[in-house]
Amino acid sequence: MRLAISLCIGLVGNVGMWSIIVILPAVQAEFGAGRADAALPYTLTMVGFALGNYVIGRAVDRWGITIAMIGAALGLGAGFAGAAMAPNLATLSALQFIIGIATATCFGPLIADISHWFLRRRGIGALQWRSRLRPITCRARSGR
Repeated sequence: MRLAISLCIGLVGNVGMWSIIVILPAVQAEFGAGRADAALPYTLTMVGFALGNYVIGRAVDRWGITIAMIGAALGLGAGFAGAAMAPNLATLSALQFIIGIATATCFGPLIADISHWFLRRRGIGALQWRSRLRPITCRARSGR
């Protein structure tokens, strides 16, 4: 049950990692920016995600996951609402940084619960890993 809840949280909360990629051409057209300039919001999303994993991880250890999840929900809501009304690329980038931090809050518990799940079901984890390696090892043996 805990894994199912984590997957639902991850499904909704981790959309911040990829949502800016989907609208990248629209961002480019809206602000008249080049591809590199339009990618700045995504870059700051990932920087926020990296910092958020560290900072939020410490906050979860100190105050618990509930407070962190409430903060993430507020951060994601405010970040996406503000990003929808961003007047320029700099504002959008700053808001994407906030979205990246909030997304990190939803990512950590998902990975932790998945790792606990695989510890108890090591055979399934080993089979999945082996299924990923099979095409590589078959190609290596055949010389291709």
